[in-house]
Amino acid sequence: MGLVLFPGDGDSSSPDVSWAYSGFAAFRRRLAEAEGFDLSEMSGFGGERPWSEVSTALEPLLDHPDDGGDDLSPAQCASILIRLEAITDQWAREGGDQLLQQHIEDGRQLAGVLRLCIEKNVPLAFL
Repeated sequence: MGLVLFPGDGDSSSPDVSWAYSGFAAFRRRLAEAEGFDLSEMSGFGGERPWSEVSTALEPLLDHPDDGGDDLSPAQCASILIRLEAITDQWAREGGDQLLQQHIEDGRQLAGVLRLCIEKNVPLAFL
């Protein structure tokens, strides 16, 4: 069982990105660390820290339920894309272990899906 993020364009041949739930959780934890906070401290992730105390363009992705929840708008996709690409580029310059390399690959796949959502002006859907 896992999670798939894809353009909400109704085209089943569109690219997507998928994770096991545990893999998506690890990916989001690493993104949060790159933004300077611990995801486990945040409301909705076991902590009590409100999202209003954090400033990141990645918030719509980080503070999104694994199951259900609203699709992300093309405008949200654009904001996320800029920051996601900066972070994955930084990770690639740093190099690292096999898990980091997987997160770089996942980030780049997600960037491609976000770019398509922006180009087609469709939301990013979660399934």
